[in-house]
Amino acid sequence: MSSGVSTTTDKNIVDKSRQHRNAAVSKAVRTTRERLQSTSIGSQVFDKDTLSLHVHTALQSALILPLFVTLVAAAGLYISGDGRYLTWALLTLVIHSVNLLVARQASRREVTAANAPRWRRILLAGQIMIGCCMALFAANICTTCGGDGFYFYKGAVLLVAISISAMSNIMLRQATLLSFLPVILVLSVSAYLSRDVLDIGLIGMCATALLLFHYIANRMHRSSLTLMAYQSEKDDLIAELEVAKSVSDEARRRAEEANLAKSRFLASMSHELRTPLNAILGFSEVMAQEVLGPLQNATYKEYAGDIHRSGQHLLNLINEILDLSRIEAGRYELSEEALSLLEVAEDCIGMVQLRARAKTITIHQQFEPDMPQVWADEKSIRQVILNLLSNAVKFTSQGGEVTVKVGWTAGGGQYVAIKDNGPGIAEEEIPIVLSAFGQGSIAIKSAEQGTGLGLPIVQAILAKHDGQFILRSKLREGTEAIAILPKTRVLQSVAAVADAKSVEPRRKSFA
Repeated sequence: MSSGVSTTTDKNIVDKSRQHRNAAVSKAVRTTRERLQSTSIGSQVFDKDTLSLHVHTALQSALILPLFVTLVAAAGLYISGDGRYLTWALLTLVIHSVNLLVARQASRREVTAANAPRWRRILLAGQIMIGCCMALFAANICTTCGGDGFYFYKGAVLLVAISISAMSNIMLRQATLLSFLPVILVLSVSAYLSRDVLDIGLIGMCATALLLFHYIANRMHRSSLTLMAYQSEKDDLIAELEVAKSVSDEARRRAEEANLAKSRFLASMSHELRTPLNAILGFSEVMAQEVLGPLQNATYKEYAGDIHRSGQHLLNLINEILDLSRIEAGRYELSEEALSLLEVAEDCIGMVQLRARAKTITIHQQFEPDMPQVWADEKSIRQVILNLLSNAVKFTSQGGEVTVKVGWTAGGGQYVAIKDNGPGIAEEEIPIVLSAFGQGSIAIKSAEQGTGLGLPIVQAILAKHDGQFILRSKLREGTEAIAILPKTRVLQSVAAVADAKSVEPRRKSFA
């Protein structure tokens, strides 16, 4: 009967059963993706940003125009001796001060998408007023000035003024063109009335300069918009990556918590699972061996043997699962001591020798002599070698050969290599074999199927020892499994003291 609770939560990156949490995330990601896919970079999208940059630039360059006006007025007064230049300078500085006050107010208040057009119109009006002041300057004539020096002075002032306006108003489109249209109009009227070649040349030069600087300012404005668009896209990408990372971190955290809870549960079930199994194994063995008397029916004895073998297989499976769970849960502690890989390998060979003889498998030993001891957990290392030897004997056919090597690595560590001439493993199946409960096609077809936990346990135990496990295999060429202990685990031998009597190391045998 279904309980109505989803059992596929851990398989999803985002928990679909929590729509109220994922709705905001999905909406943010969808909005960001649509914005990234949009190719428009019009000025309307960045009106607020461009106005803010213009205000900032105006405040930062507040002293440029007063200095320029002061120099122009001083030069005009020196050339012509006309006091109107002082009046013009004062008027221009007053309008410039008003523009600065407006810019300061805009910087203090928040410029939003709603009030951005109004601020834009106010700032444009201020620039047009500055242009009108420059038109008053262009309207001045000097009757007492001899030669062409006054035209040179006026043309230089207007060109510099156009360049200052173009560079200062890059973020305020059309400001330079609109502010200097009155200047062009005044110069055109003056050239039409005077019919002087110098006036005509001056209007042509100023108009050309205005168009050129307007074009440059417009291109710089577009480049600034493009940079803003790239910056916005980068910010959006960072935001989307942060959202994806948070979702991934949450999914990983839930997966790790679920895996840790599973490992802790299995690790704590050791007594509860083994106690009934020990009873089953004990009673079935008593019945199979007819310790309390003969069984009247031979089928009962056969059933008791089947129960004992099945229980033994289940107990081995539980032991392997519990070992792997303790390792994953961090509750697998090493009891390290000095031991000899040669002795442990010899004991393990003796333990599997009976099974090897039953299949007429020959086990060859290739041990390097005089190898020092290593610092490791003897029970764990013995389990590693037994797992590898058992797999080699299990999957080697009748009359095959298994070679056990113990020697030095190139880096100064020690290794145990077990090679057989069995059917081998396909290269693409090696990652499957090394995963928990993973089995290759040969193991699935084999009559002696295992649990698929032997090699993952070997990997985990060697990782606890800072070691390495290497599996090499090819179809129809056999398999070689190499367990490596690092150089830091090898104990360096120290010369014995002359007066001390050397003690032979105690050899442990579990065969």
